[in-house]
Amino acid sequence: MNHVPLPDSRTLVEAVLATWPPASIHREGAWTIREGKGGGSRVSSATEDWPVTEADLPTAEAAMRALGQTPQFMVRDGEGALDNLLAAHGYEVKDPTNLWAADARRLAGDGAFKMGMCYAMWPPLNLIRDIWQDGGIGPERQAVMERAGGPKAGVLMRSGDYPGGAAFVAIHDNLALIHALHVLPDERRKGVARQIVKRCAVWALDHGADVIGLAVTQGNTAANPLYAALGMTLRGQYHYRIKSEEA
Repeated sequence: MNHVPLPDSRTLVEAVLATWPPASIHREGAWTIREGKGGGSRVSSATEDWPVTEADLPTAEAAMRALGQTPQFMVRDGEGALDNLLAAHGYEVKDPTNLWAADARRLAGDGAFKMGMCYAMWPPLNLIRDIWQDGGIGPERQAVMERAGGPKAGVLMRSGDYPGGAAFVAIHDNLALIHALHVLPDERRKGVARQIVKRCAVWALDHGADVIGLAVTQGNTAANPLYAALGMTLRGQYHYRIKSEEA
C-alpha cells in the first residue's frame, strides 16, 4: 500500500474550519471574524490573517462584540506572538485541541460491515439528530452541518439491535473531516466509535478523499487514546483564548 502524505497542522485547521463553517465571515483589518450563532467556539472565534500587534486587538474585540459574541480567538501552531499578546491582555487558554490525521485506506480496512449496521447519508435521519442531541450537539451545531458545502454525510452505527452512535463527515480539498462523533452512553466500550471512524473512511474514499482528519480536545481521555490506537497521527494542536472574566 502506498503511503498517503498527511497534511500539516495548518492545512488540517483550514479543513476543520471549512467543514464546520460559521454563519458568516467578516474581514476586519488583520482579522477574520466569524459569526457563530450559538454553534460553538470554532465558528465564533477570530483568527489572525497576518501577524498582528497590540494596536490590532481592539478592532477584533469590537467586531465580535458587535455580533453579540464574547471576544474569543483561535490560536494555531506557529502563532506564538499572538498567544503571548492575548495572554498579556488577560485572555486565558480554553479547550486545547489535538489534530489527528490518517490514511483513509488504513482506517477503512476491508471496508466490510455487517448488513444493516452502518449507514451514511445526507440529510441525516431524525435518529441521527436525536443521537447528536443526546451528546449536546443541538440545533445550533446541527445548523453548522447544514451550512457545510461539498460532499457530506451523517453516519449512523447500530450496536446490536439498538442505535449506537453517530457522526458528521465532510470533505474539503481531498481531506475528510469527522465532526460530532457521539456514542450513546449505554453503547460505549463496544467498538462503536471504531466502526463509525471506519465507515467515515469508506465514505471518504467513495467520494475522492484519501485522508481522514479530526479535532478533539486534549481533555477527552477516551477519544485521544482511541485515535492513537487506530493508527492516526497527531499532526498539531490549536487552542482558544478568552478573557478570564468571560471564560
